[in-house]
Parts: sequence; C-alpha cells; structure tokens
Amino acid sequence: MFINGLLLMVLAFGMFPPLLADLIAHNPDWQVFAASAVVTMFFGSLLTLSQYGRDLQLNIKQAFMLTTSGWLLLAFFAALPLRFSALNIDFADAFFESMSGLTTTGSTVLTGLDTMPPGILLWRSILQWMGGIGIIVMAIAILPFLRSGGMQLFRTESSDTSERVIPRIKRMTATLLVTYALLTTACGLALWYAGMSPLDAAMHAMTTLSTGGFSSHDSSIGYFHSALIENIILVFMISGSIPFVAYFKFAHGDKMAFRRDPQIRGLLGILLTMTLMLSAWLVFKDNFSIFQALRMSAFNIVSVISTTGFVSTDYALWGALPVGAFFLMTFIGGCTGSTSGGIKILRFQVLRQVFSGYVWRLIYPHGVRTTQFGDTTISADVALGVLVFTLSFLVITGLIGLLLTSLGLDLVTAMSGAATAVANVGPGLGTIIGPSGTFASLPDAAKWVLALSMLLGRLEFFTVLVLLTPGYWRH
Repeated sequence: MFINGLLLMVLAFGMFPPLLADLIAHNPDWQVFAASAVVTMFFGSLLTLSQYGRDLQLNIKQAFMLTTSGWLLLAFFAALPLRFSALNIDFADAFFESMSGLTTTGSTVLTGLDTMPPGILLWRSILQWMGGIGIIVMAIAILPFLRSGGMQLFRTESSDTSERVIPRIKRMTATLLVTYALLTTACGLALWYAGMSPLDAAMHAMTTLSTGGFSSHDSSIGYFHSALIENIILVFMISGSIPFVAYFKFAHGDKMAFRRDPQIRGLLGILLTMTLMLSAWLVFKDNFSIFQALRMSAFNIVSVISTTGFVSTDYALWGALPVGAFFLMTFIGGCTGSTSGGIKILRFQVLRQVFSGYVWRLIYPHGVRTTQFGDTTISADVALGVLVFTLSFLVITGLIGLLLTSLGLDLVTAMSGAATAVANVGPGLGTIIGPSGTFASLPDAAKWVLALSMLLGRLEFFTVLVLLTPGYWRH
C-alpha cells in the first residue's frame, strides 16, 4: 500500500506537463488533467500515509502482489484523463489505451492523432516513458529476486554490477533513471535537429527509448518521410532494447561491456540477418531498389523485434512471406533488462544451449558437458524456468487468441492481436489491427481481454498467475 501510494503520487505529478500543454493551447481538457491529478494525488497520499512509519521490508509474497497491483492501479488512474477528456471514449477504451501506454505495448484505439490536442498526445508519451523505467527496474531488481522464467540467470549476470556499483535498490533506481533520461534527451535533440517540432521530438523520444511506439500522427513515423528521422529512431530503438546493466558497466570503466554481452551480440545478429533476408525479398520479388529495401526492412524489423511498434510503411502489403516473418518476429523481443517485451533474446540463447546439450548427450550418453551462457553455467533450475516460461508464453497466447475468436474476431486478427498484446509489440496483422489500423472497432470485451493480456505479458505471466493459486493465500 505504501509503495503503490508513492507510485500514484508520481503519476499525479506526471499529469502536470499535459495540463500545461492544454492550458497553453487554450484547450479545456486542462481542467480534466487538473481534476485527475487531484484525485490521483489524494488516493496516493491516502495509501502512503495509512502505512507511514511501519516496517517496510518486502517479502516474496508481497513482491508478487506489488508488481501486479501497482500496474493495475496505475493503469486505472492513468485512464481518468482519457475517459473524461473531449475524446468522448468509454472506460474500456481509456483503460486499454492507458494499459497499452504503461506496458509500452503501443496498441491504440485512437484515430485523428494529427489534429488531437497536445495534452492527450503528451500524456500517452509520458505513460510509455514512465512505464519504460518501471519495466527496467522490475527486470533488474524484482523479477530475478522472484526467480521467474529463468530470470535468476540474469540476476547472476548483473550481480557484480548490483553489488559493487549500486548496493541498494534506491541508488540503483536513481542511476537507471539518469541513464534513461540522458538517452531520451539525446534522442529528442537528434530528432529536433532532423526536422521534428520540439513537441514531436520530445514525444517520440519518450516513446522510442521506452520501446513503446505511440506516435502523434496516424501514419506513425511514415508521416515524416525522412530517412534521417527513421535512422535516428532505429538507433535509439536498439538502445532501448539493450540491457541497461551494460550501460552501467560501460560507465564504470568496463569498455568491453557491450561487446562481451551475449545478449547484445545475439540481438544484433538477428536484426542483421532478418534485415538482409527481407531486403533480398523486396529487391527480387517486389523490385524495390537496394537502398529502399534496406531502409524499409531495417526500420520495421527493428521496430517489431524491439517491440516498439513504430511503422514507416504498411508491411502487410509486402506479401505472405514478409507478413509471416513479422508474425514470428513478434515473439522474439529485445534483451532482458531492457524496456523490450517478447520472450527475450536471453531465453532463446538458453534454449539453444539446452537443445545443443540434449543432442550432444544423445550422441555421447556417458559424456559430461556443462551448458554455458557466456561465462555462466546454466543450472537445471534456470533451464527448467526458461522452458516453462517459453511454453507458457506460446500456450497462453494461443488460448487468448481462441478466446478472442469466441468474441467475434477473425482468426488473423485474433491470433496476431493476442501475440502483439502478450509480447507488448503494438500493431497486429490484417486489415483491422494491422500497421495501418487501430483496435477501435473491436468489441469492448476483446479490449478488456487484450488489456489484461498486455499486463500478463509485461509481468511475465507467473508474477500474475501465482496470485491465482490457493497456496499463495495460505499463511
């Protein structure tokens, strides 16, 4: 209750920039932001003061409750300005949009972004930026502690940094925030230099580093028709997909931190391979020039694999093979300890090592071989956690897709919608929720299912599912 109260108070302060933006633009929605800030601050203060002075030592059960309740509370109160603004949307749409923002998914129910008042546009960007830093802290400080989905391996990978440089979570959070803010500022200045307006540059910087993907234009990054802007965003999407622990190590003297990290090497290898393959398809199949094919392929592949969700063009028109490739890329994600969603590069690398070790034992049944991830030995506990998480990811995505078909969605929309929500990517496939569509026409029941699916995927399933087990509630 104490920490959730603090989070709500931070959210209330986040409502002031859009309030000022609407006030300057003479838009009456500033009153909605003012009222929402007061309500959010009141409830946040109430929760915090009710527990003030008590012992605040979190145990594992409380950490599970905190991660789930915090995201739900923030999404509920973040939806208030959206619900009561001039957008005239119902609470299902408002909650969907706020959950999509905080989980950095990027799916949207809003249209007419080009003429929308600045307050709402800025609020959506702020939600993704705040969600991004929350995801980094959760991935580095909380999930390894909860040993969810093989994350104890990442705890081992980052333990040297955590113990030597950032001995306490309070100090670690401050260091994360400074790094995150500096990268966001650099991205914003670069976009401003490239031709964006100051407000557009600030909003896109926030949604790029958070790998969120909300834009202030209906046609997303395609609106700007600028190779320079696309390249700047591409670089910073990759920056947001890299483990933030690597930035810490580099800043504290380890100049080889990025090169030695197996996750970063794996991510860059996948991005390069997929870009070259898809570019070859566009050149030989659709007669694009090499430069144009590389530009379109690189941007959209990085956007999907990093789970950002920006689009520069409607890749659904490129043919069946690229569409199928983009669907599979939806599941990959960036590195653990970044703002990206998806299964994550780390788990694919562990699965590859486990598979290789299994085949080797079939050939040499009496041989002894250790399974490695970088310089770390993969224990049986870690391997099991990764296998269970990956299987759960695929099964839960399939079940959510079937549930969506029961609500009237066609198979392509349902399955790609489930995948993009669980992986926190943004756009799906098909004519309804594809790169050029929105989720506005979906029934409210489907929006609630997708919103909760975003939460489930962002908190990596077991953090939420454990609350549904009877054993959790037993003393």
